[in-house]
Amino acid sequence: MKPGFYTIMAAQFFSSLADNALLIAAIALLYQLQAPAWMTPLLKLFFVLSYVVLAAFVGAFADSRPKGKVMFMTNTIKIVGCLAMLFSTHPLMAYAIVGFGAAAYSPAKYGILTELLPPEKLVAANGWIEGLTVGSIILGTVFGGMLISNQLSTFLLAFDLPVLDTGIDTAPEAAICIIAVVYLIAAGFNLRIPDTGAVYPQQEKNPIRLIKDFEHCFRTLWKDRLGQISLAVTTLFWGAGATLQFIVLKWAESALGMSLSQGAILQAVVAVGVAGGAVWAAWRVPLKKSLGVLQYGVMMGALVMLMAIYRKDLLPPIDIDLGLFHAPLYLLIAYVFLMVIGWMSGYFVVPMNALLQHRGHVLLSAGHSIAVQNFNENLSVLAMLCLYSLLIWLDVPVSIVILLFGSFVCLIMIYIIRWHNRNQAEYDSLHLIGEHKH
Repeated sequence: MKPGFYTIMAAQFFSSLADNALLIAAIALLYQLQAPAWMTPLLKLFFVLSYVVLAAFVGAFADSRPKGKVMFMTNTIKIVGCLAMLFSTHPLMAYAIVGFGAAAYSPAKYGILTELLPPEKLVAANGWIEGLTVGSIILGTVFGGMLISNQLSTFLLAFDLPVLDTGIDTAPEAAICIIAVVYLIAAGFNLRIPDTGAVYPQQEKNPIRLIKDFEHCFRTLWKDRLGQISLAVTTLFWGAGATLQFIVLKWAESALGMSLSQGAILQAVVAVGVAGGAVWAAWRVPLKKSLGVLQYGVMMGALVMLMAIYRKDLLPPIDIDLGLFHAPLYLLIAYVFLMVIGWMSGYFVVPMNALLQHRGHVLLSAGHSIAVQNFNENLSVLAMLCLYSLLIWLDVPVSIVILLFGSFVCLIMIYIIRWHNRNQAEYDSLHLIGEHKH
């Protein structure tokens, strides 16, 4: 890989680390405000809203200037959102500002890969980026949980600046201060990202024409036989993944009796599995065989359904001591189970991401194709989080929510596999007709 790739990885790591730590801090802030339970998943909904609303514009913005500069500018917006949360803006609104920055950041982050690297390295690059992103999710989630824990928050709040009264009096506020510093580190790496020299045609500035251009890009990707399958899979995956974050927290509380900071560790365990699956896919799956991993999506949905019947009281109260690792048996099994779910997720989504980026780069441009991808994926996140919030508002038991969620993922993946098989049969038939004509 070129040296610039590692700078991109570092910038992405710290920015994503801060995003995920901030989510935990924002949830703690909602708890502190005694907000209703259905409001918690709305944090993620407000975060991804910008991905949908700005989809027609962020692609053109990402292609209008060097991607490193775009990443720096949009990371600065994240810092503004972080500070807004610190200075009494409602957590939903402040996290929406962070989402605004993230929505504009994403096309530059992924688009620069297609500028910097040849197609044959895209699966490997996506595997490393995905693995690193998931690593940052793991550490960010754990980091956020640690920052709001009693021990560390007490230590942070004990600091006093002479003369200046900061007004930082609670654990979530102390956590947000530290997270703002992490965003600043990411901004420093953004400034060191090299200019690839890629030049795109003059970008349209008229909003109406930008929307029409986006509609054209949207139709182009969905009409492409390979693009539509990879887009359908990634759309499902990101909607399901965002919902699973909150399902795991709720399941940890109801089935395992864990607190928010403890439940955040379970989120991190899923992310460890995703990272492992992503790296394995980067090593084992070439771009031309990327569609061979679709069945893992069905298996993942089936495994998620098993969560509905698992509770801590199903097993005897036995502690497992493995030297450095010490935990009750029920928790150890939960760790392994969630890690396997994560591994399958990472293994099947990374090749789909790479294929989609390749088709988008061939058919459109880096920024525009990623903007279309983000629009679809985050529309899925919005829909699934709204549905999840409704189920929580209706007080549906978490076991029923998990069964509905897992069966939905299974059925959609089965449909996508049949869709791909039908596309392949049509392609083979047309190819055969072409050979007979020659």
